[in-house]
Amino acid sequence: MLHRSTIQLLRFPFSYFLMPVYWFAVSFVDTINLPRAILIFIILHLLVYPSSNGYNSYMDRDASSIGGIENPPQPTKQLFVVTIVMDLTAVVLSLFISSLFVTCIIIYIICSRLYSYRGIRLKQYPLTGYLTVIFNQGALTFFMVYHGVDSNLTNHMSFVGLLAAAFLIGGFYPITQIYQYEADAKDNITTISMKLGKKGTFIFCSVMYFIAVALLWSYYKSHELYRPFIVLIIFFTPVIVYFLQWFIKVLKNETVADFKHTMQMNCLASTCTSLAFITIILLQKFG
Repeated sequence: MLHRSTIQLLRFPFSYFLMPVYWFAVSFVDTINLPRAILIFIILHLLVYPSSNGYNSYMDRDASSIGGIENPPQPTKQLFVVTIVMDLTAVVLSLFISSLFVTCIIIYIICSRLYSYRGIRLKQYPLTGYLTVIFNQGALTFFMVYHGVDSNLTNHMSFVGLLAAAFLIGGFYPITQIYQYEADAKDNITTISMKLGKKGTFIFCSVMYFIAVALLWSYYKSHELYRPFIVLIIFFTPVIVYFLQWFIKVLKNETVADFKHTMQMNCLASTCTSLAFITIILLQKFG
């Protein structure tokens, strides 16, 4: 029987925040293999991402708010065992995709463990930790999803897509750290958001998102695909409005950069971004 704390600390809902990269990669694929697309979605969102969350919680033993949980319970040994089983299951299922996909999944798992493992703990270094996240959750995820979903299992894909995925995660991740300064400091962790400060984090994330959008514009324009870019702007507008309103509040009072507003921002951004790329996929296939 799984403990309630184990299920909570796997943080399945947090996979929702990472879902946009999957839809983003699929939107770049010309010919989609639907069975593999479904299997890859399951491997990432129901196994790899939750396992990574659980392992991170097992190492951190957080006493304060973490992504998706305001009052996290303490982990047990069972959580560690479950993450191992989930990782092994993900690797076995990946064999049904391709050997390259298996390799990518293993690299992802290793990087996520190095990020959290107390003996190495890449997350304690602001730049190294940040680069690990945007590589893993951005560029690497885009690569393996594109490869696995493509009917021909191609290794050739848009470098602009890889970069844009990295910058999209790069503009998302520091905001998730903005309310955790005190807890991170107690754990001897220095995040990139701590280095930037709360106001600096907003500015930095704005720049990252701007670069991502500029990369997408260059790609769509070069392929004369103006409709997808218009869709993106429409769906990104609510996110931009909320982000600016929140930033203005933080400029007046930094305590507003809290767990509640961060989760609202994450939920809105993930929803709008996923819907944007799902809409683009539907337009490409049926429009």
